[in-house]
Amino acid sequence: MKHYERVQCLKRMVQVHEEATEQDEEPIMLSFRKLLGSVFGNQVSGKDEGRSSRPDSYNLFDRKPDFENDYGSSVVVDQSVYSPLRQSGVGLYLVNLTAGSMMAPHLNPTATEYGIVLRGSGRIQIVFPNGTLAMNARVNEGDVFWIPRYFPFCQIASHSGPFEFFGFTTSARRNRPQFLVGSNSVLQSMKGPALAAAFGVSEERLERIVNAQCESTILPSGSSEEDKVKNERIPAEVIWSFGFLSNK
Repeated sequence: MKHYERVQCLKRMVQVHEEATEQDEEPIMLSFRKLLGSVFGNQVSGKDEGRSSRPDSYNLFDRKPDFENDYGSSVVVDQSVYSPLRQSGVGLYLVNLTAGSMMAPHLNPTATEYGIVLRGSGRIQIVFPNGTLAMNARVNEGDVFWIPRYFPFCQIASHSGPFEFFGFTTSARRNRPQFLVGSNSVLQSMKGPALAAAFGVSEERLERIVNAQCESTILPSGSSEEDKVKNERIPAEVIWSFGFLSNK
């Protein structure tokens, strides 16, 4: 598919109504006014004769990272951390990547993600659920990007400097991203003869490939890992079919 056709297909797929993950989950009406009012305390309650009800503000930069290693950090705020998010139905996140590092390829099974680049530049890579490339775009400070639910993706920092982005998800509940690469990859729990047969490789080779990346969540520059795995490559078409992304 041509780039334009991929973008149009991506837009059409996102317009499809997402079913609730639980039967008792109420529909969520999202708006920037509701989001900002909930996060920054601008909502006014009409039940107290004009008196305003303002929740305390929350500074993402004051929160200890939920994950941190030598290659970056991430902070996540959901309704369990900041209760006003329960009313707006969104979760917040802040990610910092060092130069050349990558947020490991993963997908969000519960929500769509929106992001704003705060500092630096990088690349956003997205694939369709069927494994074909949806988008591979460079982003800079001030750019906005979004990732549909179930679409595998990764964010890669440029080698010129750190890459920082902030955003929100369309669910205030705890986010459980499913990583496709790294020591916390879903492949770790799927290893066995069935998966090896699906990839068309031996169990021994699959074991070496799955364990080749010892880091989790935020990965080092692809160039630093290239020599470690250059002899342990699964055919490209097999990798794409599972939703992996290339760091090129």
